[in-house]
Amino acid sequence: MVSFLKKIIRWRNILGAISVIACISLLLSYLSPFIHPNTIKIIPLFGLAYPFILLSNILLFIFWLIVKSKWSWIIGIIIIIGGKLHFRVFSFGAGDKNEEAIELSIMSYNVRLFDRYDSDRTKSYTTKDKIFNFLRKNSTDVICFQEFYQQDIPTNFITKDSLIPLLNTFDYHERYAHRMAGRQNFGVAIYSKLPIIEKGTINFNSQSSQFNFCIYSDIVKEKDTFRVYNVHLQSIRFGKEDYALFEESTLPVKEKQHRILQLLSKVTKAYPVRAKQTQLVLEHIKKSPFPVIVCGDFNDTPMSYTYNRFYSSMIDAYKNTTTGIGATYIGKMPIGRIDYIFHSSELGSNQFAIQQEELSDHRAIQCHVFKKI
Repeated sequence: MVSFLKKIIRWRNILGAISVIACISLLLSYLSPFIHPNTIKIIPLFGLAYPFILLSNILLFIFWLIVKSKWSWIIGIIIIIGGKLHFRVFSFGAGDKNEEAIELSIMSYNVRLFDRYDSDRTKSYTTKDKIFNFLRKNSTDVICFQEFYQQDIPTNFITKDSLIPLLNTFDYHERYAHRMAGRQNFGVAIYSKLPIIEKGTINFNSQSSQFNFCIYSDIVKEKDTFRVYNVHLQSIRFGKEDYALFEESTLPVKEKQHRILQLLSKVTKAYPVRAKQTQLVLEHIKKSPFPVIVCGDFNDTPMSYTYNRFYSSMIDAYKNTTTGIGATYIGKMPIGRIDYIFHSSELGSNQFAIQQEELSDHRAIQCHVFKKI
């Protein structure tokens, strides 16, 4: 009996220590959206891990509540302190009612180069065709592509020249990084069924951002003009050895530790770059003569500094219209929602949808946006 009681005490002490770590981690995750990544470089990692940290705290809260410990009060209060921050990840939106306004339907899709570099060439072509078929079936007025790929002719892997007639998007705007070897182009594109009267680029001016871009187009639908931004913010650029960490269970301990440190280094280096890119985009948006829609792959979660900067001055269409978590990234890292459609406060939004098919490592997102009357 004495031995059994000692075990209980020991486990309660261990769970108490875990509870301290979980509570501190949750508080740090609350700070992540408000502290510039250059200030305390480790803080963004707590924002990234927020869903798992919150879940851990909820499970600990339930346990301590069952055993009637004061820890349940402490953890409960810390969860409550998060307040509205929790509803950045868990949304409860109903959408805006359209009072006969002109609607612009828009889609954002990171197509992962249409799977061009799959080792199985047949699968590569099949995936591209499936993406094309999805786009045809879910046609919108405007489509913003990230990680768009096209190869200069002659080529058998045709993208641009097939998409334009398929989607009836003869007005378009593109920005690429070009590789002479293979005549390959990698970048972003805005394809529109509607007239584009002006187009431009926001230069990120960074060697590390050579494959990340922001472009914009002024698009006219009937009597209304919308400025649409397509952004692909700084990628983490994981290599095969990074992804192997999630796949290989037999790696030696030291090798795992080394790769984890490398992975964390890449993650933390990307946050300040995205913060700088965000500043450039927001400064440009302030000068827009038209209502603004911002689409793209932000490579950041709702508990990040980048997201918070946009959310502070714009409407997150997903949060505004939908109930749920809305995970858009389906790669090997379970990081949830990193693709967004934001819009100016004078615009309304509804009919938000997230692609169900898994054709890229991102799901396409789309919604309707309109001027409020």
